[in-house]
Order: sequence, then C-alpha cells, then structure tokens
Amino acid sequence: MSHNSSETSSAGHKLGLLIGDWFEQYFVLPLLSAAALKLQLFLDNRFVERAARGDKIIWQDEDGNSVDYDFVLEVNGTKTDKGVPVAFIESFWRRGSRHSKDKARDDSGKLMPMRETYPTARFLGIVAAGDFTVPARELVRSRDIDLFYIPKDKIVGAFTKNELIVDYFDNASEQDKQRVSSIFESHFSPEKKKAVADTLIELVGEAAVNSYVDRVRARLNALPQEIRLILRQESTPLVFRSLTEVSDFLDNSTFHMEDPQSSYIYQITYSDGTDFGRNVHSTEDLRLLHAQIQLLADHINKLE
Repeated sequence: MSHNSSETSSAGHKLGLLIGDWFEQYFVLPLLSAAALKLQLFLDNRFVERAARGDKIIWQDEDGNSVDYDFVLEVNGTKTDKGVPVAFIESFWRRGSRHSKDKARDDSGKLMPMRETYPTARFLGIVAAGDFTVPARELVRSRDIDLFYIPKDKIVGAFTKNELIVDYFDNASEQDKQRVSSIFESHFSPEKKKAVADTLIELVGEAAVNSYVDRVRARLNALPQEIRLILRQESTPLVFRSLTEVSDFLDNSTFHMEDPQSSYIYQITYSDGTDFGRNVHSTEDLRLLHAQIQLLADHINKLE
C-alpha cells in the first residue's frame, strides 16, 4: 500500500515535470534560438553539449556564488569557449497558483545579481506558462525583468486540440491523477510534442513570438549615453559622452592608479534610462570591464 500511494501521489508532480520539460524544449528553446540567430549570439542551454562547461549552465555572481540558469545568450560564445553574457533567462510551467509570489521572488532574485555582476547582462527575462498570479507578475516587472507570460488556458488548449488531457480537478483523487498522467505519457511522442508547440504558437500569436526578439534586441541596443569615472579621493567625476572617449582615456599611457588604496567607481547611463555602476580596484580590472561593454556595443552596431 505504501509503495502504491507514493507512486500515485507523485503522478501530478510527474505530469508537471513532463509539461515543464516540453515547454522549455519545444517553446522556449525555439523562441530564444530565433533571438540568438537574429542577434548573432550563442545560446547556451541544457539541450546543447558544450566543452566550455559541465552539465549545468553555471555563472558566478559578484560574491563568487555559483548559480545555474536555464538559458544564457553570449557574445563570442562557442562550444569550446564561454563568451560574454548579455542575457539570462529562466523558464517554468505552473499548474496551480499556489506559491506564485515565492516563485516570482526566487526566479527574479536569481536573475538580478547578474545585472550587478556583468555590465553586459542587459536583458534579464522569465518565460512563464500556467497559473501565475497578478501580484507575482507585478513583482517580476517591478524588478525590471522582462516577462513573457502564457496563461494556463492556452497551454491546456494547445494540448486539448491535439487530443491530450493535461489537467484535472483540484480535488481529483490520486487514482484520477495517475490515470491522466499515464495516458498522457504513453501518447506524448516527439511528433505530438512538436504539434502541440505549433498549436500553442497559433494560440499565442506569431506576432507575440516575433516581438519577443525585438524586446531582447531593444535592451541590447540601448547604448551608453554617459560614462563617469569617479576616483574615490576626488570629488569631481570624469565624464565621457561615448565609449570611444573612455577607451582613448584608458589607453593614454599617463593613466594609472598610483595609489594602490585608491579605487574607481565606473558608472554608465544607458539610453533606455537604466544604469550600471561598479567599484573597480585596479587599472587592469577597469580596462577589462570597459572592454566587455565595448564588445557588446561593437557587436550590436555590426548587426543590420
């Protein structure tokens, strides 16, 4: 009996995992692949094997914590070399609305440190499907994280149109859940997965899917309008109007930090009104930081 109950109690959970995996591979992956292709970026994800990393897509935050992400877009990334990260994206499916706010807090909390760590991480996003409450969605947006949201009805509808039942009443018995789960699993072939994804795109609208690429691009397109270097001991900041001006200044052989105790604050204001700031403790780190920002700007300028 105990064996049986543990088996059936996990039926709903198992069904959730199957749909979540399908959503990530058959909807989110193509969505982001389209963005990567248009923007000539490398898309790292768990469906691609990569010598540059282990099994997981791990990036370190400013404090040295290792965090794994669902998707990362990189400039100059290849299968053998990690590139410079420009976008971090999480995705999930939720059947019920319980703990929506916790999920919103966890995922946005996981993404936000990347903005502080990598000046090039201009786009942070969540692609969510299912029952995700209004307060949860508002929390994500209030943290300046892009949200692509698909309501549960559209997901269920896409499966129903392909003769697959994925939902059950909240008060369904474990036996009912088990039945739904096992029938679903036995019919969920790769062909079905693709067909359901195609139906979902029809229900969501091709325009919504295409405009997502534009949203990513718009974020990366916002170029620095003002760059400030503030030496800790000095009260007057050095203000630059372009990245080139900063490069010229940093290349100037007379520029170096004489005092090892001194540190610079490097601040950028972008054309979309966002900004980035970082304390930098050596000339070398300052040049490295600036080079990454220059790399992204050059990459975007080269695109059509």
